[in-house]
Amino acid sequence: MAREFLLPGRIFTGTGALEQAAGYLAGLGTKALIVTDSQMRKLGNCGALEQTLTEQGIGWAVFDGVDMEPTDKIVEAGLACYHAEGCDFLVALGGGSPMDTMKAIGVLAAGTGRSISSYMGEEITVAVPPMVAIPTTAGTGSEATQFTIITDTERDIKMLLKGSVLMPSVAVADPRFTMTAPPGVTASTGLDALCHAVEAYTSRKAQPLSDTFARSAVERIFRALPAAWENGADEAARSEMSIAALEAGIAFNNASVTLIHGMSRPIGALFHIPHGLSNAMLMKTCLSYALPGAQARFAELGRAVDAAREDASDEAATACFLEALSRLTAQLEIPTLEQYGVDRQAFFAAIDKMAHDAMESGSPQNTMRDLTEADIRKLYTQLW
Repeated sequence: MAREFLLPGRIFTGTGALEQAAGYLAGLGTKALIVTDSQMRKLGNCGALEQTLTEQGIGWAVFDGVDMEPTDKIVEAGLACYHAEGCDFLVALGGGSPMDTMKAIGVLAAGTGRSISSYMGEEITVAVPPMVAIPTTAGTGSEATQFTIITDTERDIKMLLKGSVLMPSVAVADPRFTMTAPPGVTASTGLDALCHAVEAYTSRKAQPLSDTFARSAVERIFRALPAAWENGADEAARSEMSIAALEAGIAFNNASVTLIHGMSRPIGALFHIPHGLSNAMLMKTCLSYALPGAQARFAELGRAVDAAREDASDEAATACFLEALSRLTAQLEIPTLEQYGVDRQAFFAAIDKMAHDAMESGSPQNTMRDLTEADIRKLYTQLW
């Protein structure tokens, strides 16, 4: 069966990638809106980008109003800044939130007069301005995807919006920008990338090309994430993680995600847990449910990361892979919902809504095992 495979327009990787991309950026427009958060300005990352743009004769303005979980209100504020400053293209600098916000601003900049929430459930096809994605964490993979996740503040849901026009024109995976990520962020975003890769590899929509990127990402993350977490200045580990996050993004962009992400978004929307962290909290429960439908694929991953011998049975290799995942999340000190401070009563009261919203997202249906909304409710209870 023929399949389309999507990639960003241009990809630059490795230390110095921004400088290598600089000449190409000059052809995208005359003034960029840098979409970022206040922390990027404090850390000096924004200043480095501003200098590069200035050296290329490109004007710029900064919108640093992005929060941990981007909302429709933040997107509207960013659009107002884009128009007020007379910008003609967009550059996101930061983690998944600035990149998601940039994409949504791009959609509204098309001038249709619609709200960002009105695009939920349809393929976005409007003409967006050129977009450049510069991740400062190795995790979300948004620099390589046609997706954006924005919270609808009226309905209190995280919207998964999709369209090939949301693919960045340029992706710049420069590991120097990830050096400032603290251990907790390194862990949660790295495990987010791992979820992307594992889910893409075990998705009903998996294809040979996505498998190649997904498997490579899983192998890199198992090798490099502990080192990047233990020593944030380890440039080799940071470089490997930047590539792994990009690979994982490419993989799930073309094969989609499954149960973990479907259940994670409602938790983030209602309890304001960072996306990567909620994914990590869900990983063992969700993958344990999914494995009977894709045991051979989970077994392949167990052998790929040297958790199982090459001659191990699929059943044994799958068990070894899940054990390796548990060891990794324990090493990275991932908390449970209770340890994070989520109120048990409030969580259980929200299970019906979360299960409904998870199924509405469409992601759980990509799991290679049939499941219902009732199954998801049971899985949420198992998290406690």
